[in-house]
Amino acid sequence: MSQDEEARHRAKMIKRKEVQDREVASKTVEKGLLIVHTGPGKGKSTAAFGLMLRALGRGFQVGVVQFIKGAWETGERMALDRFSDQVEWHTMGEGFTWETQDRTRDVAAAERAWAKVKELMAREDIRLLVLDELNIALRYEYLDLAEVVETLRQRRPDLHIVVTGRNAKPELVEAADLVTEMTLVKHHFAAGVKAQEGVEF
Repeated sequence: MSQDEEARHRAKMIKRKEVQDREVASKTVEKGLLIVHTGPGKGKSTAAFGLMLRALGRGFQVGVVQFIKGAWETGERMALDRFSDQVEWHTMGEGFTWETQDRTRDVAAAERAWAKVKELMAREDIRLLVLDELNIALRYEYLDLAEVVETLRQRRPDLHIVVTGRNAKPELVEAADLVTEMTLVKHHFAAGVKAQEGVEF
């Protein structure tokens, strides 16, 4: 790069930094966020657990309530067991609905999980809650959507909540502060590759 090119680049980055600094300085609100990870692509729960890791690094107390997934041994659960003084983990589901094939059981499991969520939301020491696959429970109408959305809206001001699962309901999307839709571009499952330890679980 020539000296002229270097000087032009530097001038451009100085201006860019000024714009960026003004933008950052204009943001003054600090609050607990309602975050939704949805969409057909892989990575919704993975992103939520990544956020948990960040929160743990900051010393937060965190909670996890899994709505659908049964009690399989997952890598994230085993890793987070090492933070047992900071993490409260509740796997409340009995597996995906095509596994249980019993709507009454699925509804009862979702109701128990939702009761646990409300219990954890009431605790002032919990700073982050991951509600894994809550979107699936809402999609199949295992819980009352209006009640869930209103309860999440009424969370205390410093509590962050992350909801995962495909097909997030429009009402939840509307209530959320941050929504990310994972887009499926390509998935190894379509090529016959099975779920693998360390990647899917």
